Amino acid sequence: MSKTTTKAVLALASANPHKLREIRQILAPLGYSCLDLSNWPELSELPETSGTFAGNALQKARALHEHCGLVTIADDSGLEVDALGGLPGVHSKRFTPQATGAANNRELLRRLEGQSRRRARFRCAMAVVGNCREEVAHGVCEGSIGHELRGDQGFGYDPLFMPLETPGKSMAELAPQEKNRISHRGRAFRQLPALLQRLFENRYR
Repeated sequence: MSKTTTKAVLALASANPHKLREIRQILAPLGYSCLDLSNWPELSELPETSGTFAGNALQKARALHEHCGLVTIADDSGLEVDALGGLPGVHSKRFTPQATGAANNRELLRRLEGQSRRRARFRCAMAVVGNCREEVAHGVCEGSIGHELRGDQGFGYDPLFMPLETPGKSMAELAPQEKNRISHRGRAFRQLPALLQRLFENRYR
């Protein structure tokens, strides 16, 4: 049986344990390993002041790359609900003062109470910064918001999000491999090899 060859060690601008586990599951078959923010405990929270997912991802990647010198990847992702005008959007993590998955899900259900229009999507922007170059990839997963929490896999809004590609199942009811196959983050991060190739090809131009 052939073994996956590690292509590069990257810096990953995240300290979220759920996100780190998910990203490493996505990157491992692609041959990449990564160091996360726990390797640089002297860093304070990375900046996220942009009004877009791509802007926030670039801010975080630039800050960590400047600090450590490694090619750095970062993502910013969130949930967009049509009936709420795209909210919570870039504020998905801090949709409530508590900024917890449980509180955010309760607030989302409260705002959609009695609402039949429940179309939504998860959106991810992944930034790669290094060698004086920057690249950004995007991933989207379309679906709708359920009426109750379902499943104990995943994190965040996963128990309420019903992907179009898995009828009758919430994101939190999917096995990790199945989730990564259709998820916004999986679709963005699978573009990483092409982005890194462009990054290194442009190094000497």
